[in-house]
Amino acid sequence: MRSLAIFVGIVVIALIAFNLFTFTVDETRKAVVIQFGEIVRIVESPGLYSKIPFVQSVTYLEDRILNYDIQPQEVLTYDQKRLVIDNYAIWRIDDPRLFVETTGGRLVGGQSKIDEIVYSDLRNILAKHTLDEIVSAERIEYLREVTELSRAKLLDGFGIFLIDVRIKRADLPSEIEQAVFSRMRSERERIAAQLRAEGEEQARQITSNADKEVVIILAEAQKDAEKVRGEGDAQALEIYAGAYNQDPDFYRFWRTLESYKIALATNTRIVLSSDSDYLRYLESMLGK
Repeated sequence: MRSLAIFVGIVVIALIAFNLFTFTVDETRKAVVIQFGEIVRIVESPGLYSKIPFVQSVTYLEDRILNYDIQPQEVLTYDQKRLVIDNYAIWRIDDPRLFVETTGGRLVGGQSKIDEIVYSDLRNILAKHTLDEIVSAERIEYLREVTELSRAKLLDGFGIFLIDVRIKRADLPSEIEQAVFSRMRSERERIAAQLRAEGEEQARQITSNADKEVVIILAEAQKDAEKVRGEGDAQALEIYAGAYNQDPDFYRFWRTLESYKIALATNTRIVLSSDSDYLRYLESMLGK
């Protein structure tokens, strides 16, 4: 029993000594060894490492890509609109030594620096553009500018590599949202009325031009028809005159027969005097 207790004590002492003299780094972390407030070693590969107990301490840092949801902040646009920007940043620790020296190795400290710098650059960039530009697809270019500016500052000053900055939402403050909405609606209604008036004016102009073209076409057609009709009448008169000049009696006889055909075609009753020239040919035909 005493041997078992001694064995257990030795094991416990060995475990304590092991923990005092060694430390472990997994694949998701980096380690910074600090001695008397000075960084003496940086471990970036996973494995088991040794340290001096009670003299050296180990600060573990995240070696993964981190996402920080920045607190919503108000910005003022170029057209004097206030926006509440809710954005986030994707980042990682690039320089463990500088990060520990400037933030104490705490993620909260790194996020605080990101919050300050990103918001400052975001406010300055968006202040150069209007509300319509910010809510359009062009905001991607503005965010790229913010990312590049903030990345340089964070990398040089705190050992933080800023991968990307994105806006989740851009809302108007509640107290002015309704007023802005009303102004936007009035502006859209004004533009719609202007476009409608321009469309009606164009429609009237098109209709007027079409009516003018119709009148011109009808006039041209009437003129052509009168010309053709006149030429036809002239040719007919010429033919009639030629026929009359060749044989006036035959022409008179033929014209009379044509009039009989028309006058007597539908049981027409005609009252004439007995000595009428119109009955001369008819009486001669009936006499025969």
